[in-house]
Amino acid sequence: MIALRQVALQRGTQTLLDNADLTLHSGVKAGIIGANGAGKSSLFKLLLGELGPDQGDVEMSGGQRIAHMAQEVEALDRPIVEYVLDGDHALRQAETDLLAARKADDAHREAELHGLIETLDGYTAESRASQLLVGLGFVQADLQRPLSDFSGGWRMRVNLARTLFMPSDLLLLDEPTNHLDLDALLWLEQWLTRYPGTLLLISHDRDFLDAVCDHIVHMHHQTLELYRGNYSRFERTRAEKLALQQAEAAKQQARREEIERFIARFRAQATKAKQAQSRVKMLERMGDIAVAHTDSPFHFTLPAADKTSHPLLVLDQATLGYRGDTGDVAQLKKVNITLLPGSRIGLLGPNGAGKSTLIKSLTGELALLEGKRVPGEHLAIGYFAQHQLESLDVTTTPFVHVQRLSPTASDQEIRNFLGGFGFKGDDAFGEVGTYSGGEKARLALALVAWQKPNLLLLDEPTNHLDLEMREALTEALASFEGTVILVSHDRHLLRATVDEFWRVADHRVEPFDGDLDDYRVWLKARLEESRRDSRSEKSDRQSQQPSGDRKAARKAAAELREKLRPLKKERDQAEKTMEKAQRELEEVEAILADPILYTDSARKVELTDALAQQAKIKSRLDNAEQQWLAAEEALETMEAELLASEDT
Repeated sequence: MIALRQVALQRGTQTLLDNADLTLHSGVKAGIIGANGAGKSSLFKLLLGELGPDQGDVEMSGGQRIAHMAQEVEALDRPIVEYVLDGDHALRQAETDLLAARKADDAHREAELHGLIETLDGYTAESRASQLLVGLGFVQADLQRPLSDFSGGWRMRVNLARTLFMPSDLLLLDEPTNHLDLDALLWLEQWLTRYPGTLLLISHDRDFLDAVCDHIVHMHHQTLELYRGNYSRFERTRAEKLALQQAEAAKQQARREEIERFIARFRAQATKAKQAQSRVKMLERMGDIAVAHTDSPFHFTLPAADKTSHPLLVLDQATLGYRGDTGDVAQLKKVNITLLPGSRIGLLGPNGAGKSTLIKSLTGELALLEGKRVPGEHLAIGYFAQHQLESLDVTTTPFVHVQRLSPTASDQEIRNFLGGFGFKGDDAFGEVGTYSGGEKARLALALVAWQKPNLLLLDEPTNHLDLEMREALTEALASFEGTVILVSHDRHLLRATVDEFWRVADHRVEPFDGDLDDYRVWLKARLEESRRDSRSEKSDRQSQQPSGDRKAARKAAAELREKLRPLKKERDQAEKTMEKAQRELEEVEAILADPILYTDSARKVELTDALAQQAKIKSRLDNAEQQWLAAEEALETMEAELLASEDT
């Protein structure tokens, strides 16, 4: 259990918590949300003991193993699979002690340590570490490469894998999806739903919070408020609470005005003086009910260029990739694209398939290896990518950044524009070098918007943005009149802003006939096909082995099939339950889609019953999904262990 009692926490001159209370029981999966700067990361430091409360107590169950991501990645010369294995300190110590026992020829100690390593699940450790890395987007050939071979974003993935590998009862994750693509995010989502311990997750991805969390901790106004349910339920509960709060505030204000009128009328009259004085005390005792401010601080639009071209941009028989020292590296071949005004396209595809390469080739930043790039006469590109945050002038201000783009723009026009991106008042004159990643991302987006593009190319624009800014961006993109091409792991943003998907995979770019759920199915099928190919290759190698070895391999495969059979049965049964529940849910939601049901008082009982039925079916569907995921994971683990044993 975790308990904060009357905790106050201050960093510098800013008060982050004031008399805050929070109790979290073991096994909960809680999302920590709040505006940037509210103190979410400081809350983690408080739990880790890196910060002490200025007031109050922080209580945690004894003996908890805590896993959290290190801020700095060290041991750059280590192969990444070894770096992940280093996360289990007890296992590494046992392995070191075993080597020492062997050198000392201490057979008794060796036997003890073999038993300890077995207890620590050490003999499957490398297989488990490899699965984590592959799930987060690495390929088998990467696993023995040193950490220094990879860029910062990929090192963060390795660091995440190491954190997940650590044996833990409490897992603290601060924005784990920031450097992930959609494929790795979907994998991480499933992994976390199966995590058996307590999870505290800082994230600004509403779909991710919905899928993983069963509680939400809202940090605001220096307090911690705990809500049951996922993020969508939090939004509904919070909206109801705010509406009630507004009504109570209005009622209280009316009562205040009534008392003040009485005091004003009768304070001077001797016969009414006592009543007036009591009213004054009543007014003093009356506790303020804070009026809820639900408006986001971010409101902006993305104006499009006055002129456009038809088409905006064409790629004809293009080969996209990079020119290296050892020759050309082609990622995408025979690409034929015609971008028309008003198109809204989301790019999907496995990690490394070429989504960012396509974006850079469309901007002209990356020259084509073959083919033609034909821009329209009035093409105006707005391009946002993470590396643009690094190109900001850290020695100057947001105001100067915009002024450099438009020297003739008035000061008030620039300040009004920047205010929509959260740089209000003097914030427009703050030094960029002191800004957080979220503030820099907001500024980079503002600079894109200021230039009025008619083609927006956005490569993971929501990294570092909080929930309110993401919502403002979603609304701005929805009303943007130009063409949008978007790469993002934020599914809410994709659903709300694009009309069609393109799949970038297997060296091709082609329309994807489906939605994000269909893409998840396609990914799963692709993974299964890859495993079948791997098993087929191993089978070919085994056929070339001596007959005795083949006989042993067949026996091992038969034993595995026996072990897999009940798991497959459990998985298939869960799948049937899911399909049945999904059909029932669609029937109930068809009833709930009738708008008259909510306005006809005679159908109130029908509405209540339908809502209750919807909740029951969703609960049944969630349970079936958990059973399916658990069985599928167990199957994958057993198959991976067999493949590993065959390799040896």
